Amino acid sequence: MDPAGVVTWQLGRPPRGTWRVWASCSFGRPTVIATAAALEDGQPFPTLFYLTCPHLTEMLSALESAGAADAWHELLIADETMAARLAAADEAYRAARADESGGTDPTPYVGIAGQRDALATKCLHAHVAAYLAGLDDPVGEGALVGLAHECDDDRCGPAAG
Repeated sequence: MDPAGVVTWQLGRPPRGTWRVWASCSFGRPTVIATAAALEDGQPFPTLFYLTCPHLTEMLSALESAGAADAWHELLIADETMAARLAAADEAYRAARADESGGTDPTPYVGIAGQRDALATKCLHAHVAAYLAGLDDPVGEGALVGLAHECDDDRCGPAAG
């Protein structure tokens, strides 16, 4: 199946805007897509890297439900080195979003997860997507500790045939 069909299957809906697969798992399934900073109608779309892997989204949703995003926020406030790493990742995210959009970004004031304050962690999915896309996001990296980075049975895409 083509990437658009797989991503639509993974999300349960077509992806928004102009996008492309940024990272894939060992089964060849998309895990992260990159989306331009504005939709076709001109509406801003600040989510550059979007996690599509159902396996990871399920595990991260469980972590968020257990309060992990708040715990990361508290850790970032207490750890200046980690906060500086996240601030640098946030800046790199903004630059990558402008690059992905041909140099234009209608939301240059927001970073990972659409936030103005990088330390106000609210969405582990967005941080993991940024990390898997190659940014040095300590929240994304840390959220993956102890988690299988992909499924072991290729369930994150429609069955062939």
